[in-house]
Amino acid sequence: MRRILLWMASNRWLRERLPRLRFTRRAVRRFMPGEDAGSALDAGASFQADGITSMYTRLGENITRAEEGDEVAAHYAGLIDDVRRRGLDGEVSVKLTQLGFDLDVDRTEGHVARLAELSAADGRTLWIDMEGSAYTEATIAFYERVKQGHPNVGLCLQSYLRRTAADLQRLLPIGPRIRLVKGAYAEPAGIAYAARHDVDANYVALAVEMLDAVKAGKDVRIGLGTHDVRLIEQVAEHAAALGLPTTAFEVEMLYGIRVDQQRRLARERYAVRCLIAYGDAWYPWYMRRLAERPANVLFALRQIVG
Repeated sequence: MRRILLWMASNRWLRERLPRLRFTRRAVRRFMPGEDAGSALDAGASFQADGITSMYTRLGENITRAEEGDEVAAHYAGLIDDVRRRGLDGEVSVKLTQLGFDLDVDRTEGHVARLAELSAADGRTLWIDMEGSAYTEATIAFYERVKQGHPNVGLCLQSYLRRTAADLQRLLPIGPRIRLVKGAYAEPAGIAYAARHDVDANYVALAVEMLDAVKAGKDVRIGLGTHDVRLIEQVAEHAAALGLPTTAFEVEMLYGIRVDQQRRLARERYAVRCLIAYGDAWYPWYMRRLAERPANVLFALRQIVG
C-alpha cells in the first residue's frame, strides 16, 4: 500500500486529475485547514489557545522558473510579518526546490538568508525541509553554509535514510536545529531502511544522540516530527534519565493528525508545535501523508463512500 501511494504521489497523470474530484478535496481537509495563508493562521491561533505553537509551510516544490521562487520568497516574507502582527508563536518551513534550488542555488541562498533575518527579528527559527534523497547531500551542504551567517536556521533530517546517523555527527559541531522525521518519499533499500522497526529504532537512536549532546552542553534544538506517541515517550524517558525536562525537545505533529494527543501532551507540559500546511499544490504532499499511516487511508476511503 505504501509503495502504491508513493507511486501515485509522483504520477503526473493522477496529479492533474485526482485533485479535481470532490471526494479528494473533501478528504484533504483533514490535513489542512484551507488553501490560503489566512486559514492556516486562523488554525494556528486556535491551537495557541491550547498552548500549542505553530509552524507553517506553503505546499509546492520543483518550480521551473526563477521568478516563481521570487514570488514564493515574497509570500513567506509577508507570512512572517502576518505571524508577527497576529501575535502568534509561529515559525516557517520552506522547501528549497520551491525557492528555485534546481535553477539557481545562489539566488535560493539569498531568499533563505532574507527569510532567516526576518525570522530572527522575532527570535524564531526558519526551517529548511528535506526532500527526496537526490537532494540530501546538497541540502545539508547548503544548510552548513547558511548556518554560518544565520544561526536561527533549522534543518529536517529523515530517520529512514541509512546516512542520517553520519549526517547528524557531521552537523552537531555547528549547533544545529534539527527537526527529525521518519521520511515519506519512495527510496531504494540500498539507501533507506524499509522495515518500520528499523526506521523507528534509528529514529530513537538519533533523538537520544541529540539529547546526549544537549546534556553535554552543546547548542542543539530538537524537534521530534512524529505522530508515534510510543517513540515520543521513549525519548522522554531517556531525557528524564539524563535529568532533562520534557521541554528539552519539541513534539511536532501535523494539523489534523492525533489532535487529541497534541492537546494531551501540551497539558502534560511538553513543548508541542503543530505543522500547518496550505496551498493549492497539495496532491503529492497529501498522498505521502496517506502512505505514512494506514489510519489515514481508512479516513480517505470513508470520504469516498460517505
